[in-house]
Amino acid sequence: MDTVTITDTPLSIEELLAVADGAPVELAPAARARIAASRAVVDTVLASGDAVYGLTTQVGHGKDVRLSDEQLRRQQELLVMTHAGGVGAPLPARQVRAALAARLNGIARGGSGASPAAAEVLASMLNAGVHPVVPETGSVGAGDLSQMAGVAQVAIGRGRAEHRGETMPGGEALRRAGIRPLVLEAKDGLALLSANAISIGHAGLVVHRAAGAAAAADVAVALSMEATGGNPSIVLPAVAQAKPFPGQIEAADHLRDVLAGSHLLEPGAAHSVQDPLSFRVAPQVHGALREYVAAARRAVEIELNSASDNPLVSVQDQALISNGNFHPMVLAIAFDALRVAIAHVGQLSERRMSHLWDAFFQRMGTAGPPAGGPAPPVRGLQLRYPAAAVFTELKQLAAPATLDAPPLDIGVEDHGTSAPLSVRKADTALGLLDDLLTVELLLAHDVLVTMPERPAMGAGTGHALRLVEEALASAEPSPAAVHQRLRARLPELSAPLSRDP
Repeated sequence: MDTVTITDTPLSIEELLAVADGAPVELAPAARARIAASRAVVDTVLASGDAVYGLTTQVGHGKDVRLSDEQLRRQQELLVMTHAGGVGAPLPARQVRAALAARLNGIARGGSGASPAAAEVLASMLNAGVHPVVPETGSVGAGDLSQMAGVAQVAIGRGRAEHRGETMPGGEALRRAGIRPLVLEAKDGLALLSANAISIGHAGLVVHRAAGAAAAADVAVALSMEATGGNPSIVLPAVAQAKPFPGQIEAADHLRDVLAGSHLLEPGAAHSVQDPLSFRVAPQVHGALREYVAAARRAVEIELNSASDNPLVSVQDQALISNGNFHPMVLAIAFDALRVAIAHVGQLSERRMSHLWDAFFQRMGTAGPPAGGPAPPVRGLQLRYPAAAVFTELKQLAAPATLDAPPLDIGVEDHGTSAPLSVRKADTALGLLDDLLTVELLLAHDVLVTMPERPAMGAGTGHALRLVEEALASAEPSPAAVHQRLRARLPELSAPLSRDP
């Protein structure tokens, strides 16, 4: 994999994904210079003896309690060791790598005042595959303190880490990787843990996944249109141009590409002059998902490339400033909104299943089972009721997460964004949407196989139908196995369509 270089320019979500998937990193000279300049401000302020939150004072409700020289030396390690905690299963290595990359890039913005050694150890951990064991739950979204403290523990040779498939003490993982544990300097501990890297890194992965889900949803509705003789007027350019939301235009354009070559585009092919709303408003609803994916992506990009530390180092002012940049409010709300858009796309899919169900039994009632052999497999019909259960769960996930964090630390920390929960729920919601789209594809196949002769399919719908048939042929015959096999191939539906004839 190509090395991702952390510079003084913004890191893209694509670069974040590359690191999450295993790409090594390096710090460019410009990034190193910015880190050093930020660190110099910390050293100057520390020498002045001024009261600075988390540097020469305690943290949280102890914000106004000054530290003695002896306490100051112990403060940073104490922060790391006392803040680590969490519950739930360990985060996947890919998500941990995204968090490490997000924090490294945040330090490179120059607002943290972390020592160059702190940045170096994060880069070394990424390059050697030393992945801290981080519990799934532990942050209310006002800095991912407890989970990032777990990362910091490994950086100083404590905690636990996964390395080359084996979980071990953090110090042992560093030793095997040839990495010297970080010796914390003033501000280092706070700089490592007082960050939203868990939320930001995961959000980058989720927003990329959501973009693929929007494309797959287009293909699912198009295949259902093929199965039911849907009216393609909904994707005509004039419709999208009349309400020019970029997401709606993109959805309509993609649906036209997916249907290119379909018999539905021939005059008189549609069964009705106007289809039910679950078909007719697909460009609008799928377009809304794209609009909120774009909003979430913008929030991630800004958070990823911001200096969100408290206190914030201002090189220009040669000062450390108490502030609230650690609150990723826009990101948290963006993912709350994204889940609502995901639920609406899932609702359309589930409603179309009823029309596919009706179409299947209408055809079977008039023509009977196909002659000349055994009846074809009808896995979608067998999964129709489970799909209804999935949508029920998806709808529940659309409830907001950002208003529920309770006051903490003697009322000083009396607001939270719940950003990690909002992002995690969006990831879960996308998994449920995948379940629904998979069942819809199988149901559309069930209807299509009842036709005496298969009509000409579109470029994208023909590809989707082949994926369904391959899943039916290669998986064990149970509905669950077929569903799992096809669901795993949904990302193929978001790939650009070939323009070859």
